[in-house]
Amino acid sequence: MLIYLDMCCFNRPFDDQSQVRIRFETEAKLLLQQHVHEGRLALVWSYALDYENSINPFADRRESIKFWRSIAQTHVTETARIVSKAKELTSFGIKALDALHVACAIAGNAAIFASTDDTLLRKLRNSSEI
Repeated sequence: MLIYLDMCCFNRPFDDQSQVRIRFETEAKLLLQQHVHEGRLALVWSYALDYENSINPFADRRESIKFWRSIAQTHVTETARIVSKAKELTSFGIKALDALHVACAIAGNAAIFASTDDTLLRKLRNSSEI
């Protein structure tokens, strides 16, 4: 099964773990990555993740996250269809970069889109595409 983790997920372990919710989300993300390592899940990576990771101001975090690119089974590159889908998603009030991540997940045939962004997930709740 293919899974797409947005950059919020990749960054979650670097967040302040003093809040219970943050710790739970971190543990969930680490479990998903363990499943990727074990072959139970296959990771989808995208050019949107490359871009967002490249602007991370913390070099150690950039390198740690970049590792997952090499583990990914699927790599999604920009296409007109992805850009069009992202624009469509922004019409539902989804931020542009978030919409691009979702469009990449759809293009990569991800069965699961993981994010820690409640607002984004709420807006995607009724989507049949992801």
